Amino acid sequence: MMSPKQISDDRGSPHFRHTPFQIIHLIGNFFRIWSVYSMYRYLNQTGAPVVLFLFCCLVPSSIIFLILQKPWKGRALSNQQIVPSLINGLITALYFILWGKGLKSCGPLRAILSEYSGAVLGVLSGVLYGRRGHVWKKVGGLIAMLVALFFLSQGWATSSLSPFSTKDSTEIKEEEVQTEQALGMMGMMIPVFAGILSALRRVIARRVSLKNQQKKRLHAITITSATCFLFPVAMWDLIIGSSSGKTSELPFSAWAFLSTIVFGIILIFYVDNIAEERLHMVFSSPRHLMVAGVCIIVMELAYEMDFSLPGFIVCCLVLGFGIFEATSLERSKKDSSLKPEDPSNGILGNDFDTSPILPI
Repeated sequence: MMSPKQISDDRGSPHFRHTPFQIIHLIGNFFRIWSVYSMYRYLNQTGAPVVLFLFCCLVPSSIIFLILQKPWKGRALSNQQIVPSLINGLITALYFILWGKGLKSCGPLRAILSEYSGAVLGVLSGVLYGRRGHVWKKVGGLIAMLVALFFLSQGWATSSLSPFSTKDSTEIKEEEVQTEQALGMMGMMIPVFAGILSALRRVIARRVSLKNQQKKRLHAITITSATCFLFPVAMWDLIIGSSSGKTSELPFSAWAFLSTIVFGIILIFYVDNIAEERLHMVFSSPRHLMVAGVCIIVMELAYEMDFSLPGFIVCCLVLGFGIFEATSLERSKKDSSLKPEDPSNGILGNDFDTSPILPI
């Protein structure tokens, strides 16, 4: 029989304390990925303009962030924080444009996994500024990530083109085959660049403020700035679509809009913030990729997509190995050099190097 002291020790263990946050992280990412699939189906079925849809989602999201965070109240923010946040809004707007275009052309599975290409920033940081002993390890991780993206571009995660698929070629529709074959590595570049921009905006946000409360207030400014930068692009897309005779209407779908606003933009920010602060898990990490992979499998099966489970697992394993190798260091040396009172070490200490350009 366990003594009360032993029970209290078990409850106070780090694993037990982190379990609720791990559940929150899993549920939050599941709903975010669900919103991505609902957005993809909505755009494909209605033919609505991507940028206009994202702009209509960003407008209420920015208002909600401003109401929740109230960046104009409390301790005044300095220009050294506000100006980079405004610039970060431009990067965020470009990210949404590329990511939306990549989602429509490549599909949700490839678009989501391509976001993890933001770990390339960590690789470049290690190659340019890191220790010489880790250069080849980081380059090897980069090569593994490129191999995984190549497998995805060749359709390994689809049942129609996967080398592990047992499906007869006569059962495959010609249109699906032509679409998959026409994608190639160049077709993956749009979501890959979106993933790099996503990593860059997180790096800038982390460097501007290490305090959690200030980070939330500055994020509200960033999203509002991104909405303003996206406005002329959305209007141009609307005008060009109307003048050329293409579909420029934006049919209303309650679930597509609400899921993108609530889960895809607002909730995921707080969930990722909890993961960084409590679980020491940043976005471009093998653990985060594992959570996303499980959610993608559920969504692919639920939406009855062209999906190959063995091919997807191979792509995820190669991508996760590349991220791990590209961002791993001698943890004994790193842990001994970290200071417990530095807030940035609590966020980045478990997965990444404290190099001049921090990975996301």
